[in-house]
Amino acid sequence: MSIDWAALGQVFGVTLAVTVGIVGLFTVGIVGTSPKPQAEGAAAAVAAPGAGARAGAVAAFALCAAAVAYGIYLIVAA
Repeated sequence: MSIDWAALGQVFGVTLAVTVGIVGLFTVGIVGTSPKPQAEGAAAAVAAPGAGARAGAVAAFALCAAAVAYGIYLIVAA
C-alpha cells in the first residue's frame, strides 16, 4: 500500500481554503445583521443595520448554504 502524498496535499489545501472561505462568508453575514451602536451621548440606543448591509448578509448566508448543499451533493452522489 502506498500513499499519494501529492493528492493528500491537494485535498488538504482545498479543504483549508474552502473552510476559511465559508467561515469568512458566515462572519460577513453575522456582521451584516448585527445592530450598530449609536454615537456617544445617545441613551443606550442601537441602530438597525441598513438595507445594503442586510442584503449583503443575506447573500453571504445564501452562499454558505449553497456551499454546504454542494458538499452534501458530492457526498450523496458518490
